[in-house]
Amino acid sequence: MKFFLDTANLDQIKAARELGVLDGITTNPSLVAQEGREFTSLISEICKLVPGPVSAEVTATDCEGMLREARELAKIAPNVVIKLPTIAEGVKALVRCRAAGLNVNMTLCFQASQALIVAKAGANYVSPFIGRFDDISMPGMEVIHDIRQIYDNYGFKTEILAASLRHPLHVVEAAKAGADVATMPYAVFEKLLKHPLTDIGLERFLADWKKAGAGR
Repeated sequence: MKFFLDTANLDQIKAARELGVLDGITTNPSLVAQEGREFTSLISEICKLVPGPVSAEVTATDCEGMLREARELAKIAPNVVIKLPTIAEGVKALVRCRAAGLNVNMTLCFQASQALIVAKAGANYVSPFIGRFDDISMPGMEVIHDIRQIYDNYGFKTEILAASLRHPLHVVEAAKAGADVATMPYAVFEKLLKHPLTDIGLERFLADWKKAGAGR
């Protein structure tokens, strides 16, 4: 499974990159706005920090508007992935972006039928939003299982990018369900290595080492 960070914060990206397991970045207008930076320069800086795919989202809701924005986003860096909404206008834009050689991440996917459509249209990534299902007391991980089965049945190359992951268990469940990518906030990424028994064990080892007078 690939690990993407869902952020536009440069310090968080640098910290995650140091662990050597960061494969890419997803952003959205809300995350970029939180940084108080000019959009293009911030995305450009992120693309330099992370050699993998960096999703940058359009804000238009009509096909022609999306295409205009996509062309501008693609100029920022070669690793920019155009992020389009999973609506009819977004699918139209997807087809034309792919024809122009642009990589596309279809976002705000909430059902397998949407994922089927965007795969047929040639999307590089589809982003089912798992956490938002939890918010309305629905089992969102079932969507990952359904999409995985459909894609495997027909050999679709679109990668399943599990998004809106709220805690480490989401990441593990997405991996077990066969998601190709997990994108998560830095706070979730940090917790993937944390376990109280690891901390207790390390504390005991160090205490014993000190009692033994090691290193004297």
